[in-house]
Amino acid sequence: MKTLKENHQGFSTILALVLIPLSGFATDIYLPSMPAMAKDLNVSAAAIQLSLILFMFSTGISQIFIGSILDSFGRFKISLISLALFSVTSFVVAVASDIYVIYAMRIIQGITIALIVVGKRAYFVDLYSGEKLKGYISLFAIIWACAPIMAPFVGGYLQSIFGWRSNFYFLGGFSLILLILELVYSGETLKYFQPFKIKSILQTYSGMLKAADFTLGLTIIGICFGLVVIYSLSSPFIIERVLGYSSVTTGYSSLLSGLSIMSGGIIAKSLLKKSLVKKVTVALLIQAALVLLMILTVPLGSNIYTLIGFTIGIHISGGFIFNIIYGYCLSRFSRNAGVASGLTGGAMYMVSSLFSYGLATLYTVKSQLLLGAANISLILLMGLVFIVFNRYRKSHLSAQQIV
Repeated sequence: MKTLKENHQGFSTILALVLIPLSGFATDIYLPSMPAMAKDLNVSAAAIQLSLILFMFSTGISQIFIGSILDSFGRFKISLISLALFSVTSFVVAVASDIYVIYAMRIIQGITIALIVVGKRAYFVDLYSGEKLKGYISLFAIIWACAPIMAPFVGGYLQSIFGWRSNFYFLGGFSLILLILELVYSGETLKYFQPFKIKSILQTYSGMLKAADFTLGLTIIGICFGLVVIYSLSSPFIIERVLGYSSVTTGYSSLLSGLSIMSGGIIAKSLLKKSLVKKVTVALLIQAALVLLMILTVPLGSNIYTLIGFTIGIHISGGFIFNIIYGYCLSRFSRNAGVASGLTGGAMYMVSSLFSYGLATLYTVKSQLLLGAANISLILLMGLVFIVFNRYRKSHLSAQQIV
């Protein structure tokens, strides 16, 4: 087995940081192409949106179960195989003309992305500890936000110049380059392989899920990410079909959304020592106020500037909340980093995909007003969950002090 060489650790860490947002890249790069895909494949908007949801849901389910596999069999070889499969399936989507073939490939891609991302998050726990580990964990949400910034921007131009299939050719080529770099510069980082025993694995999962603060934290980050997904699902159709702008404009709007999420994460990182309750409460109140303004200003005349302007503020607050709660969940069980990483990422994708697709379908989001209605529903739910989360978090902290 090839172990990570000490002189390669710096570049390997950079590669790990590049691979963490790959899931977002695979999700967001073809957002500006959704209307064109629907037209070219002769299917509905909901059918194209489902390709995104299937990817997210398969990623979520996979992340929940594969943490124990990574803790038992290592990270490196699994990551290489997954990157190779992701590259191949991207090229298959690029040439596909049947929506069901695309669905199948996106489900496979969701599984491979889960293996890659969970392994790379656990990579940092394998190699780092203390304040350095906390620093990297707080960077995850910021790095992850690079995908919503860059991917739709790149995808919008690819769509405008070459058509929607070029997005998947790009993903296939990009992942192939990363595969080669991983082969040369990375290696196995897991030092202590856990025995793969079903009974003990189930006990580990059960123990984590019984921790109410952890489970409720997963729900919060899932709902928080759901706000972003609803915008991602609906904005291409609002901007291109309702407001009459191009796919490039959709790409720019998603770029601003991604910058907002990253800004929220950076602000959260700078306030690490402040009270968690006060930080999240203020952010939730700001989010709620912005969504209400988004809804109330519709009669005065909604346009692309009000749509994007309010979304920027909502997503800054969302990125702030996400960074705080994500860091809490990821560091809650340091002895089982792979499992904790898998549960955290998996729950985020599953909860967000269910809520976002459900509300997008329920409200049939095709305007600023309906987007605001979907947003306020999620924010109210997130506020209620956070109240209960904080109660159990205090109980956990009290129990630790007693011990």
